[in-house]
Amino acid sequence: MYLNRREFIAASSAMVAATAARAASGRKYKACIIGDSTLGGYGHCIQYAFALRDDVATVALADPDEAGRAQRAKEVGVERTYADYREMLQKERPDLVAVGPRCTVKHRDYLMACAEIGAHGFIEKPFCDSLASGGEMIAAISAKNLKWAIAFNFRGMALVQHAKKLVSEQGLIGTVLEARGRGKEDHRAGGEDLIVLGTHVFDLMRFFMGGSPAWCTADVTVDGRAATPADVRDATEPLGPIVGDRIHAMYGFPGGSAGYFDSMKNPDGNGGRFGIDIYGSRGVVSIRINRGDNTASVHWFDGSSWAPAENAGWKPLPDAPVVKVNDLQRERNRIITDDLIAAIEEDRRPAFSVHDGLASWEMIQAVFDSCVQGGRVAIPLQDRSHPLKRWA
Repeated sequence: MYLNRREFIAASSAMVAATAARAASGRKYKACIIGDSTLGGYGHCIQYAFALRDDVATVALADPDEAGRAQRAKEVGVERTYADYREMLQKERPDLVAVGPRCTVKHRDYLMACAEIGAHGFIEKPFCDSLASGGEMIAAISAKNLKWAIAFNFRGMALVQHAKKLVSEQGLIGTVLEARGRGKEDHRAGGEDLIVLGTHVFDLMRFFMGGSPAWCTADVTVDGRAATPADVRDATEPLGPIVGDRIHAMYGFPGGSAGYFDSMKNPDGNGGRFGIDIYGSRGVVSIRINRGDNTASVHWFDGSSWAPAENAGWKPLPDAPVVKVNDLQRERNRIITDDLIAAIEEDRRPAFSVHDGLASWEMIQAVFDSCVQGGRVAIPLQDRSHPLKRWA
């Protein structure tokens, strides 16, 4: 979901007014943190999700690892800690929960426990470990009209939001023809890269292409040969089964535009390629993550041939916002958590919703399903179980 200038100002004004009303009454939201230092810790600094909200009091943290629990509690500044997140939820009864682990194998358990007590929240990506479990999670929060956001902070960055406005509202690059994305192509190149970094790439792809694709076709190989059921293995992190050290995937988007995702094991793997390029009839917008500070780097190529010889080359976006990074750990999730609180108060879906997380995950699963089926697959996928579990 994209907030245009008018919608963003209206949402911000409503949020400010609601915050002022709560401040006058002395009421605050009560928040808790779920982490697990044994499962990759706290991705995207989600333990600080509500740190910049004066109307949110973060009161407790749960982590099964004693040392990790003590360290994170000290960093965040919470006094009460728990080894069991279920005990914390039952005793604290929070309004909001920040779910930190990015390992998907326990996401369903976390969110279902939060839904049971009626808590809204913010969860790390990827959203789920299968389309079936993701559907159960969506159904659980929908039944109680709960609002849940996901950590797609790449999309939330000011430069990315500005790029979307220029592309969609002002026609900066003309008609969008295709999008090309890559993962980091490090030791996770292929199937694991598809999950861990692909989730961001696909969220951006949907953002710029106007919705979800209608189909996917993918070529997945291992050591240069077609992947087989015997090649299915567990990811290095608890993310479920994966396959392939090279993935080339193509998606068909509304209006006939195409999207591509690639990740290939290679001797020159470079995380600087992680990102997305949007190709239009009059130019190209390139979006990357700066590896030094995790801020966005967005440039524009003004040329219909997409050839460097056509003009002076790449340049910053027109009227690009100036981004100041004072405290990255706390600032990086601000737009998501601010929008989440506004969504609760306005009774609407968050702009960075778990529904988007499920849609991104479906694009990931479509790659594996295409590999299993040996050809193009329609989206939404009819079988919601994990393709690789069926295959292996």
